[in-house]
This record gives sequence, structure tokens and C-alpha cells, in this order.
Amino acid sequence: MPEYSNPATLPSPYGLYSHMAHSAGSLHFVAGQLPINEDGSLIGADDFAAQLKEVFERIEAAARSVGLGLENAVQFTTYLAGRELVPEFYKARQALFDRIYPNGGYPPNTLVVVAGLVEPGVLVEVQTILGG
Repeated sequence: MPEYSNPATLPSPYGLYSHMAHSAGSLHFVAGQLPINEDGSLIGADDFAAQLKEVFERIEAAARSVGLGLENAVQFTTYLAGRELVPEFYKARQALFDRIYPNGGYPPNTLVVVAGLVEPGVLVEVQTILGG
């Protein structure tokens, strides 16, 4: 049976889910992370790069809670609230990935464009699988 957890370094889940699931092996599944504060306020309103940075900081906090880092990501699924955000996503992700993956070895990423995310103003959500 998988085990579920909510790292203390992350805000409470924004609904009925756990932030992480841990398999009997060495895989850890991180729920889609949002740029929303504990009080429900949006971080980085109208600022895609700020929202993506916050989302990756949360993924990193989840990874650190099990002794891993972003370099242990084996897959990302990214949700964008509109096709017009794709160029901004590529630009903002490149800035983050230059730091996280300096050797250029990037995990697989599935990019999904949706009509909207859980709250107005949320531009991006990223779900992650960690290995290690």
C-alpha cells in the first residue's frame, strides 16, 4: 500500500488530497503544486515566471522532505491555463532548469494546455514523480 504525506514545509493541501504518495519502492509522487498561499491568496498575480518559481520551490520542498532534490525528478506534468502561456513557460522554465540541471539532462515533461486551473489567476500547476 502506498503511504501518503503532507510535508510541514508546504501549505495545507488545497482540497481533498495529499501532497505526496510514496510507493513501496523508491518512487515519490508529488501532487500538482500551485502558487497559492496557506490563506488562499495567489502568489505572483499576472506574473507567470513568479508563479512557476513558486511552484518549483514547493516541489523542491516536497523532495527535501524525503531526502531528495529537484535533480531526483523523473517526470513532470505541467498544466498551463492557456496556449498563449507556452512561450512564457519555455522562457521561465529555461531560467529554472539552467540552475537545477546545469548538465542539460532534463526529465521528461508532458505539457498540457487547459482552459483554466483551480482558481482564477493561477497560470501554472506542476505534478512531479521523484525517484531515489
